[in-house]
Amino acid sequence: MPGVIRQYVKFIDRISDYVGYLAATLIFFMGAVLMFDAFTRNVINMPVHWAIELTQFTLAAYYFMGGAITLKNNDHVRMDLFYANLTERGKARLDLLTVGCLIFYLSIMLLGAISSLQYAIETGERRFSIWNPSVIPIKTLMVACLVLMLMQAVSLVFKHIATLRGEAIE
Repeated sequence: MPGVIRQYVKFIDRISDYVGYLAATLIFFMGAVLMFDAFTRNVINMPVHWAIELTQFTLAAYYFMGGAITLKNNDHVRMDLFYANLTERGKARLDLLTVGCLIFYLSIMLLGAISSLQYAIETGERRFSIWNPSVIPIKTLMVACLVLMLMQAVSLVFKHIATLRGEAIE
């Protein structure tokens, strides 16, 4: 594989790792917000109305941000009925097919996410609740994470092609 492709794969893998590790820390933030909510509601009898909604937004961010590292580490769900019995080259061929489907799916998702973000920006879209937060930040994060997942999927294509050619990209 050309050096540019190797650099691309290393760069995208590194970004996916950083974003994934950042996503992992969001669990602690969510726990702290929920404990704060429980404390204010049950101990000092002064409920905060934003805590549950902030936790929901954070959970959405957690899912979005974890997508690329899940692809990179091959931690996604797969039916191993036939896959486990394939050779490395057979797995690479099947993975190329499924990554092609994934790229198509992510592209459609990205188009929808961009459209949704544009609408949110144009209308100043907010959640209809007591807290009434803007949805622009979470929709922006969704678009950015879908772009990263698409870039990671392209990286996977390069890795599978390298496997088929008998090379390794690490």
